Amino acid sequence: MEIIKFEKWKPSADDPRKLEYDGQRTAEDVFEQLKFRLDGQGYLPDEYFLLRGEWEGGREIPRDADLFCTVDYGASEGVYVDVYLKWYDEKQKKSVTESFITGKTLGENGNDMDRMFLTASAITKAFHGDHATHARYMQVGGPKEDTGGRVVHLSQQEEKVIIDALVEQRERQEEAMGQTEQLLRRMTGSITAYMDTVGQRPLRLSDYDKAVLAVRDGEMSAFKELCPKALRDHKNGLLIEAAGRPGDVGGRMMALVLANDVRFTEDVYRTACQKAIDIADGDRALLLLVSANHYVDELSPSFHGEMASYAYMDHPSITREIIRHCNEEQIAAAPSHLLELFAAEPDYGMLSTLVEKGISGGNSAERTLHMLTYEGRHSWIAKDLLQKRMWVDVNDYGALNACVENGAVDVAKLLLDGGMDFGQYRQQFPNSGSPDTIQALEEHWNELQAQEQEQGQSGAPEIGGMDLG
Repeated sequence: MEIIKFEKWKPSADDPRKLEYDGQRTAEDVFEQLKFRLDGQGYLPDEYFLLRGEWEGGREIPRDADLFCTVDYGASEGVYVDVYLKWYDEKQKKSVTESFITGKTLGENGNDMDRMFLTASAITKAFHGDHATHARYMQVGGPKEDTGGRVVHLSQQEEKVIIDALVEQRERQEEAMGQTEQLLRRMTGSITAYMDTVGQRPLRLSDYDKAVLAVRDGEMSAFKELCPKALRDHKNGLLIEAAGRPGDVGGRMMALVLANDVRFTEDVYRTACQKAIDIADGDRALLLLVSANHYVDELSPSFHGEMASYAYMDHPSITREIIRHCNEEQIAAAPSHLLELFAAEPDYGMLSTLVEKGISGGNSAERTLHMLTYEGRHSWIAKDLLQKRMWVDVNDYGALNACVENGAVDVAKLLLDGGMDFGQYRQQFPNSGSPDTIQALEEHWNELQAQEQEQGQSGAPEIGGMDLG
């Protein structure tokens, strides 16, 4: 299989046959590719396998970094594999080592320890390869053949697969295919390598089955050959599989599917976008979103906003990129829940972008204003957002009440300026607010009423709310 790299490369502008350095990959991107690899081989720890929090949010792998693993029993239970990155920091003029990934298995006997060491070995080989001889010690005639056999640690389920296969050699075992794939990957390197060696006979795979396995193994040459054959009847499955395959090869496979100018339903395309987001590949997710109107007929106006909201929980940096690339029409139709997400931190830059592009407060106006005005911590942000663009329904008295309850008089005044009726509000919330807050708002409301009478106007001033009814 391909070695997982920390760098990004692109065709040279001077000579497209050559590649040139294009920066470092993000830690999340590398982690997802490794997790995908271990899962396919059956070496993913059963309790958890997690990227350290300090590497999230789009942080890039340092240039010239190297990777190593340690395995040990835990202080209380289980066996842990810890993955570290080590590099030389030019600014600090010293070597730096940071924890990168931690995995844990609940079992803690000798077999569990052995299996976790094999996980560490699989991780090391994923980044360094498994050549018998290092490049710096080249031998005449090439590296010697490894005659020592292969170490394979089998789970109880995998042992049963082999026993059943020996007993029943005649038929394909549908229920055991997942375990069979893992064993074949470990024993031969990849499913496609296995097929090259022994042919289809034991598995009887269709062209689509082979294409899917080529995606999972990262075999680009095999996928190029199989994709046209499988695309006609299985375009949906191929797009979803390729979109969720981490690493550069997965991106190229997805691009190959899209290059055939196919069309998809919105549900299928949504799943593909979610797969790209799940593996923390922001570039791939953006590529799908930018092209969505071309590949999906009658795309929902809220589609881009929904994908931004989906990404926030695990990959907020991707959410930010999606929002930055959305136009006003897409943000105007986006779920108002995005306001709540960015008000919780709060992220003034993203809130401003959303409001400037026309998002509606909708059902989230009350929660958003509450979070921004609570204890007066960020009332200035709420004021700024209301002054930038009208985004609160004039009948949303819950939004006004959030400001009143938090004593945010200046913010509440802007909502009254925008058309909210203070008399109606008091009927719905007669006991809310401190006496000082209510008195200040009553005085402001009376001033507004007097101004309307003097000017003979029945409409509302320009600043504040938006009537969505």
